[in-house]
Amino acid sequence: MSHTALTQAEKNRRRRKRKQALVAYSFIAPNFIGFAIFTLGPIILAFVIAFMEWDGNNPMKFVGFSNFITIFSEDRFVSSLKNTLVYSLFTVPITLALALGLAILLNQKIRGRNFLRTVTFFPYVASLVAVTAVWNMLFTPAKGGIVNQFMINVLHMAPSKWAAAPKTVMLTIIMFSVWKNMGYYMVIYLAGLQGISEDLYEAASLDGANALQRFRYVTIPQLRPTTFFVSIILTINCFKVYDIVYMLAGGSNGVINKSAIVLVYYIYEEAFRNWKLGQASASAIILFAIVLVITLIQFGGEKNYAND
Repeated sequence: MSHTALTQAEKNRRRRKRKQALVAYSFIAPNFIGFAIFTLGPIILAFVIAFMEWDGNNPMKFVGFSNFITIFSEDRFVSSLKNTLVYSLFTVPITLALALGLAILLNQKIRGRNFLRTVTFFPYVASLVAVTAVWNMLFTPAKGGIVNQFMINVLHMAPSKWAAAPKTVMLTIIMFSVWKNMGYYMVIYLAGLQGISEDLYEAASLDGANALQRFRYVTIPQLRPTTFFVSIILTINCFKVYDIVYMLAGGSNGVINKSAIVLVYYIYEEAFRNWKLGQASASAIILFAIVLVITLIQFGGEKNYAND
């Protein structure tokens, strides 16, 4: 074959590659453009505004780390940080444990299994406004609430104000979050359980392992990738919680007290009520840093386990 023919074949091959690449990029482009405009752009802008003093109207003024220093001197920010940590510290392990327990239970061949799966998953897909209204009726601060009636008549305890009391509002939010979201993570665990080979359980039984030992040495290790995924997603969702706190503890005017305020609500409050966009962005950067560090620690733990 002549040199000219080889050159022409090479040009045709490159032309086909460019055409294929153009087709591939055309499929990616809409999603990437949306990501760049609505996610990447705001993130970059938040990093810039965090070092500025800006009310959204007047020109920006560079203030360095002043916004970070200011927010750490504010009681509402410190309270929001503490509340978010407490909320995540309790919600993540309780949700994981209950979701795994329900998944193991509903993975068995029991009567009404599909119905129970649906009932458990329903709170997650139900409207937050609707389930919050039902929850508030059950936990009405007055003595007429069903839960308080149970406490008075059955447990012989004093009624609680639940979401209306500073001492119990975070407990109420945690209980509601666990109840609403555990069904979703249960479904993920169910998928993980159904992917475990029955041969492993049979081999463990032949070796004399009881149910607890099979759970410890077969189920838990086989579910480790699922648990890793669930813990990452659950932790991120806990740190960015807003709607549940607003619906349960927002009150008639939407103002949340120090006992229930979380970081995302504080960011919203500073940005769109007080118009302190610099401090709001600084708070968002701190939230981003916390979630990033926790995620890296989880990734590091999973990597070390895999290497072992």
